[in-house]
Amino acid sequence: MTKKKSVCGRHIFRRLLVVGMALAPISLGGLLEASQAAAKVPTGHYAVFAQCPRFTTGVELCLYGETKSGSVTLNKQTVPITSTITLQGGIIRNEVTEAETFVGALNGETLSKAPQKVPGGLAGLVNCPEISNFIERIACELVFENGATGVTATTELAKPAGAIGVNKNNLINGKGTALSLPVKVHLENPFLGSECYIGSSSKPVVWNLTSGTTSPPAPNKPIKGNTGEVTIFEEGDFVEIVNNTLVDNSFAAPEATGCGGIFAFLIDPIIDGKIGLPSAAGKNTAILNSTLKQGVAEAVIASEK
Repeated sequence: MTKKKSVCGRHIFRRLLVVGMALAPISLGGLLEASQAAAKVPTGHYAVFAQCPRFTTGVELCLYGETKSGSVTLNKQTVPITSTITLQGGIIRNEVTEAETFVGALNGETLSKAPQKVPGGLAGLVNCPEISNFIERIACELVFENGATGVTATTELAKPAGAIGVNKNNLINGKGTALSLPVKVHLENPFLGSECYIGSSSKPVVWNLTSGTTSPPAPNKPIKGNTGEVTIFEEGDFVEIVNNTLVDNSFAAPEATGCGGIFAFLIDPIIDGKIGLPSAAGKNTAILNSTLKQGVAEAVIASEK
């Protein structure tokens, strides 16, 4: 009885093996098709929307913006934008309330991390002889002994992508907030360490950017943005806006934190004193000169190859 069961089991195993081999091309073919489908990317005008979450339920539009110039001023310190900053993602629109919800990029790089050079480097931020506190002045001098005085400032998203606010009507009409961005500024230098920030998730710097005219508190004065030139392609499915300028000079900025690692208790006050942090609303300015692109999600998908 044991021997017959063994033979029978062997026959069953062989049959399963044959069936499995016969099904293998079908399974591999299905995987290959799925892989090829996943590898498809938008083409033509829509190529810039490769990271748009176009398959996410409710996403109707894809957005892609490039800021190639402008500046960010935090009280006494101005940093020009010379390295391109990219903002990308999708939009879910509530047809009843007309509210728009931003959905982050597929690769997680909703707001690209583009380091900008701080004019004067560390010397531009800190002048050791100006420091009256003896211990702080010695700590400052130690910074310059390491020879690495270049500093970069990187604007990073401080909240989840859903906290980004977009209003296309305000953008086109030049009134109200067109783009709301909660950010933090990462100051980087070998001495400053990897955790030197102005702003945080709990205390973000919030830019309420407009293409219109600002109404800041004193001492800042109103400045004007610009909608730019609008061009429509693909029967309205693709829109490009060039020479767009978004501005805000009504936001506040908190104090620096985490600068200098274990010496943060000494270096943070030095950075704060030089820049003038915390900085109240009316003493700071953001100017973003950009090109903006918008595509209908269905059209983006249809362009894929």
